[in-house]
Amino acid sequence: MNQPYLPHLPLPAALVKELGQRFGKRFSTSQAVRDQHGRDESVHPAAAPDAVVFAESTDDVAEAVRLCHTYRVPIIPFGAGSSVEGHLLAIHGGVNIDLTGMNRIITVHREDLDATVQPGVTRKQLNAELHDTGLFFPIDPGADASMGGMAATRASGTNAVRYGTMRENVLGMTVVLADGRIIRTGGRARKSSAGYDLTRLFIGSEGTLGIITELTVKLYPVPEAISSAVCAFPSVDAAVDTVIQTIQLGVPVARIELLDTLTISAVNRYSKTTLKEAPTLFFEFHGSPTSVEEQATTVQALALDQGGMNFEWATRPEDRSRLWQARHDAYFACLQLKPGSRAFPTDVCVPISRLAECIHATNEDIARSSLPIALFGHVGDGNFHLVVLIDPANPQDVTEAESINNAVVERALSMEGTCTGEHGVGIGKQKFLVAEHGEGAVEVMRALKRALDPDNLLNPGKILP
Repeated sequence: MNQPYLPHLPLPAALVKELGQRFGKRFSTSQAVRDQHGRDESVHPAAAPDAVVFAESTDDVAEAVRLCHTYRVPIIPFGAGSSVEGHLLAIHGGVNIDLTGMNRIITVHREDLDATVQPGVTRKQLNAELHDTGLFFPIDPGADASMGGMAATRASGTNAVRYGTMRENVLGMTVVLADGRIIRTGGRARKSSAGYDLTRLFIGSEGTLGIITELTVKLYPVPEAISSAVCAFPSVDAAVDTVIQTIQLGVPVARIELLDTLTISAVNRYSKTTLKEAPTLFFEFHGSPTSVEEQATTVQALALDQGGMNFEWATRPEDRSRLWQARHDAYFACLQLKPGSRAFPTDVCVPISRLAECIHATNEDIARSSLPIALFGHVGDGNFHLVVLIDPANPQDVTEAESINNAVVERALSMEGTCTGEHGVGIGKQKFLVAEHGEGAVEVMRALKRALDPDNLLNPGKILP
């Protein structure tokens, strides 16, 4: 993490001239603009691009990519800037293509339950547009991430236990390849057996195979009834056992989130809530009034068997929104536990049957650490996060955080899990790919990268070293 990035050559003057002529004020080499695009929410050192293009259309992206391809200059796509594994850092320099201006909702097909959007559309923007349609888009990673970035990192979030991840919810895309060619993957049909599934190839590729400029996503009817609940537990183990029993019984719960005591304490201070400071589960149930009541009654009984306390309901929309906003604020709340610190986040995912064992062992790691460490996550699908608070300038903090990260990931892999449930690989998780997938599978990934981007221009240095 602390290694200096490789030096790189400055942009060719001819490329700067051509980009300036093509994009005018939407092209910048200003240091302030470059710096803004050279950092994310990760603990990795900032790395600014040499220039930034502000795209407004697929043709803009294609033209910028064609010019960069001509001069063999790296290209880094930029969305909301909320990534935590260094995905958008220009570690080899190059041109950043800012997609935030591509924020148009192109079409909404109510009868077919799908929408086509540009990549800069955020999930909140899409759901605001859908407000009067009776439909919604369920993927909710917490941050108001852009749809293109969510697809590129195969995002999921709190609703994944019921609605799946971006992998299951993108029907098709428009993608600009490394040489500027524009292709369409998938379509609006709900299934197809025609050829290779290129849509799934680009989902999770983190901008290393192509730049997503449009995507068609599934929509869902707003449930007839929604109910949320909060329940505190005497221990993390008791809370996790409740989750496992809920999933194994087949209760179709929409969300189950775990927050440990430290996280709840931080959330209370940051979000002005008054939750009991103990390991806590947040639940949400979707369906008909009868089915929601049945689900809630079953889960409440399971929680009580594990010592669950203060099972509190939130049925009014404003109460539910406040509850889930507090959950989404957990990351930033935890940063306030050690003012001036940076978060060294990690996330793993394991089979649900191994979740209790994995979290229990991780809590033993936390107890031995000298650093503040919060644990929370989307435990309904076996995914949890650690937020390790460090001073990046303190080598001891960095070494200890890396040691904890390594231990958690190695434990998850030993349980047939993954090194990252939803953050992605970026820079930080590269070293675990071979251990997770095997050298043969990683070599296939390299072959795909070489086939689609032989000059290694698209977001170089990410995923594959």
